Amino acid sequence: MKKYIYILIFLISSLNSYSHTGHYKGISKIEMDVIRNDKVIGYSNYFFERKDNKTTVKNYTKFNVDLFGVSVFSILSETTEIYENDMLIHFKSNTFQNEKEKYVNLNYDEKLQKFIIDGSSFKGKTDTDCVIGNWWNHKILQASKQISPLSGSIKEQLVSFIKKEDLIINGKKYSTDHYKLKSKDENLPDDKKLDFDIWYDKEKNLILKVSYSRMGKWEYRLRNFE
Repeated sequence: MKKYIYILIFLISSLNSYSHTGHYKGISKIEMDVIRNDKVIGYSNYFFERKDNKTTVKNYTKFNVDLFGVSVFSILSETTEIYENDMLIHFKSNTFQNEKEKYVNLNYDEKLQKFIIDGSSFKGKTDTDCVIGNWWNHKILQASKQISPLSGSIKEQLVSFIKKEDLIINGKKYSTDHYKLKSKDENLPDDKKLDFDIWYDKEKNLILKVSYSRMGKWEYRLRNFE
């Protein structure tokens, strides 16, 4: 029962909010290591720019999985998010996954009050209760749906609080809340399902670590923030 009361309070506190970009006013960058089977194989870095009532968040992600000296899986991605008065108004991404190009172009239609998406996996309209599926914005823990930053596909999600947990990263101890984020549709193919463990520091408003299993044990782990 305590678990569900905790989630309810967490969700109520986020009502009438959008991206929570205001929570990141003092942050100019968030750098994360991409780790597979305990080995750093790349990075996912976010950079924040602010002008008047707009916030722009740029992400650069790159990693490569080698097997016997041969690349078997790689990602090279650049994304740009633009928020106005804390509301997502534009998102653009270009990604090469194993040299296959994927993309997303998203714009907020003020008249329809919906997102218009042109993506490599989805083209159409969706409600604004979606969040871009990335690891800088803790609103991902409060949203009912996420938009793939690689292809624009939309997936319903369920988030549950696991427990409070101390986490040590780079020799520093953090007090975190541990969450489980999963796909609402359990009938999705395994390679399409959302299944993440997320450690969130609510004092700093930072996601410190994300882990999942898919062809190995993966982590996105905070390296540095400024």
